[in-house]
Amino acid sequence: MVVSYKLNQESLESLVSRTSEKANVHGLVFHIESEDNSISLTSSAGNMTNDSQYYIASINKLMISFITLRLCQEKKLNLNDKIAGYLPKDTLEGLLIYNGKDYTDSITIKQLISHTSGLPCYLLDKRPDGKHNMKLILNGNDQSWPFTKVVEEVKKMKPAFTPGTKGKANYSETNFRIMDQILKVATGENIEVLLTSVFRELKMNNTFVVHPGSALSCVPVFFKKNQISLSKYWESTHHDIVSTAVDQMKFIKAFFNGEYIPAAQIDDLKKWNNIFFPFRYGIGIQEFYIPRMFSPFKAVPEMIGHGGSVGSVAFYIPEKKAYITGTINQTSSPDIAYQFIVKVIMKL
Repeated sequence: MVVSYKLNQESLESLVSRTSEKANVHGLVFHIESEDNSISLTSSAGNMTNDSQYYIASINKLMISFITLRLCQEKKLNLNDKIAGYLPKDTLEGLLIYNGKDYTDSITIKQLISHTSGLPCYLLDKRPDGKHNMKLILNGNDQSWPFTKVVEEVKKMKPAFTPGTKGKANYSETNFRIMDQILKVATGENIEVLLTSVFRELKMNNTFVVHPGSALSCVPVFFKKNQISLSKYWESTHHDIVSTAVDQMKFIKAFFNGEYIPAAQIDDLKKWNNIFFPFRYGIGIQEFYIPRMFSPFKAVPEMIGHGGSVGSVAFYIPEKKAYITGTINQTSSPDIAYQFIVKVIMKL
C-alpha cells in the first residue's frame, strides 16, 4: 500500500510553535520520517534546536530490549531463561517474596523485559516509609543508585504480583537494571559498552551513555519551571542515554524495519498487557493507543516503540508507515508530547 503524506514542514512548524506556548514547555524538538524516506521533517522551538542532545529517559529500555532480542537470535540468551541462571544467589534471595514465599527463582528474561515479573520499581513504587524515590529526585534530591542499592531497596518493598500472573504488568525500572547484569554475564561486557556498540553500528554519532562530565552537552531537564539535576543518578546506572531526534530516528527504524529483527519476531512481541493508560506493554516494546471511544470521529492509529518520563518519544506508526521521535523535555507533563504526536499523525 502506497501512503500519500499531507504533513509538510510548514504544518509541522506550526504545531511545534503552538506546543511551545504551553505552560512549562521550555523547548521541544520532533523529527518525522516515512518508511520510504519520501518525507523527512524536523522542527524545534524554545531552548532546543534540531540538533539538540537531550535525555531520552525510558527509551533506553527499548535499546536494552534490542540488545537482548539480538542475543536471543544468536542463541546466547533465551527469553525463557530463568534469571537465577545468571545472578548470584545472595543477590536474588528474597528479591520477590509474595505471601511469605520467595518466587525470585521463577522470574524469566521475558518477564523482565515485558514488566510481568511482579518486581516493584525502586523509583516509582512506594517505599516502606510511604515515600517515592522518583518524587524525591524530581524535587531536587538527586540520588546515586548503584545496582547493589537497587537490590537492597527492592527487597524491602512490596511486589505487585507473582511472576507471570496472567494479564498483569507493573512498570518497573528494576527489571531493566537486572537485565543489565544478565547481559554482562552473557556477553562479558557491561551495559555501557553494549549500548555504545549499538550506537556505533547504527551511526548514532551524537548519542552516548551518560558518564561524569558528559551531561554538560545535554539540554537541561525541567520539572515545571525548575531545572533538575540528575547527574548522580545518571552516573550510577550506566545505561542512561543522551541522544538527538535524528539519532533516535536511526534507532527506531532499525528496530522495526526488519533488517535487524525479523518482522515475524516483531509480531511475536505484541503480547499486550495494560500498564497505565494510554499505554500497554508487550515483550520489550510499548504501545501507545487511544481507544475509538475516546476518538469517535477518526481512529488514532496504533504506535509502537517507547516513550520516556521527560516527554521523549520514539514510535513507529505501522498504519501510516511512518516514524516519530523527539521530546518536550518536561518531567511534569509528558502528556503534552503525546497530544502533539497525535496531532502530527492525524495530519500525516
